[in-house]
This record gives sequence, C-alpha cells and structure tokens, in this order.
Amino acid sequence: MTSKIRTLIVDDESLARRGLTVRLQEFPQVELLDECQNARQALDKMVELKPDLVFLDIQMPGMNGFELLREVKARGLELPVVVFVTAYDQYAIKAFEVRAIDYLLKPVDHDRLQQTLTRVEKNLAEREREQQQQRMLNLLADATGEDCEAILRKLAENQDMGTARYPEHIAIKESGEITRVAINAIEWVDAAGDYMCIHANNETHILRRTMKELEDELNPNRFQRIHRSAIVNLEQIEKLCSRQNGEYHIILKNGKELKVSRSYKERIKRLILTT
Repeated sequence: MTSKIRTLIVDDESLARRGLTVRLQEFPQVELLDECQNARQALDKMVELKPDLVFLDIQMPGMNGFELLREVKARGLELPVVVFVTAYDQYAIKAFEVRAIDYLLKPVDHDRLQQTLTRVEKNLAEREREQQQQRMLNLLADATGEDCEAILRKLAENQDMGTARYPEHIAIKESGEITRVAINAIEWVDAAGDYMCIHANNETHILRRTMKELEDELNPNRFQRIHRSAIVNLEQIEKLCSRQNGEYHIILKNGKELKVSRSYKERIKRLILTT
C-alpha cells in the first residue's frame, strides 16, 4: 500500500488503549486517527473519520463491540477492517463470524501485531482492487449501456468489450430530401404502423424503420422505451404522474403527455430518480 492505514482504537480501558498506541507507533505504515473509550464515541468517530482499520475491544459498558458493528451496518456505513482486541478468548469464533480479520489477546506483543498488520495490508489492497474493478465496470456500463453483470460475463468469455458508439445524428429521408436530426434533440418517438414518428425541435419527421432497429441506435442511458410503441428522451421528462385508474403518464418539458405501460412503469420510475 502507498498510503498509510488510517486507524482507530476503541477500548474502555485507558491502559489498554495506551499500550496498543505505543505498539502501533513502531509501525510507520499506521496512522492513528484517534482513541475512543466507548462504542458510542467510536460510532461518531467512524462516521466522521471513516477509518481503514479499527482495533475493537469486545466487552465494554453499554454497547459492546459486536453491537457496535451491527449499528454501523444498520446505518448503511461501510465497515472498516476490524481487529478484535480482548482479554478473553471465548469470543474468537463469534469474532470471525462477523468477518473480523483477526483476534488479538491482551497484552498484544510486537510480533503478533506485525502478523495482524500484514493481513490488514493484504485485505485493504484487495479491497482497493475490487473498488478499481467496480469503477471500471461502471465506466464501461456508462459507455456501452450494458449492466455490470453482462460486462463481467463478456469479460469471462473473452468477448469484445469495445464501447458502443451511438450516432450523434440520424438521417431521415422525406419527400426526396435527407434531413439530419440531432439525436439529443429528439424528445420522443412513437410508432405509426411501419413508420416511426421522430419528434424533435417542435417538428415531426417520418422514418421507415422498426422500433427495435431505432432503439438499438439510441443510447439507453438517455432513451428508454415507455410503451411497446413509444421511446422517450429521459432528459425531456418533466414529471411522472399517476392517475386514479392506476395508469402512469409522463409529462415532457414541452407539455406533451405520454402513457407509460405497466411493464415499463417501475423501470421508468427508477431511471427518473437516478437520472
């Protein structure tokens, strides 16, 4: 690791905290953020400081070490690497059940602490690799319009991961003329028999193509089907409305109202919340 291990000590015994602090000063890769004398204080510090590593006592007055970890998870916080430090060995099995990386008995000696920190460094390095992989997957998902699971399957099967390039314009032939319409200007598309009606810049263009063919040319991060015969530009959606009969409609920025079919309702709701 290139950065230091940002560390928090949690123990109700001041002598134990001091002893561990002195030991940790022997390891230059460790940055001690703070010491906490109870779990409530530790919870606040974990929210504020977001440590990489916590040395955690188990038996403390009020909230014990296990209860602290449950509270951290209940709040939706990311758990740091946890090393339990205690005078009792009967909690060892339970400690590993909550995925603590190690279990140290007081008083902690130098060699045993060194072994623990080696394990911590390996664990943090693995976490960083996984986070980097997830960031890359998210970038690929944004570029290709595919979800992360589909990308992972392609990678596992050595399939081509070249990013999909969506056109910036679409050529529409009408009355012997060809009109180039900017993709981003399209507000919505609806089907009219064997034709597509492309609505953009207060104009309607007729395109002879199937809905599926057109959908494949449009970036799914911006354009989504709301009905089997309608596609909408998500950036043009002003609001989503529910009717007394249970139907949903979207209102575009230009005032146009479009019905959302039941099969697409939940997906459109999620996309509106995240777009």
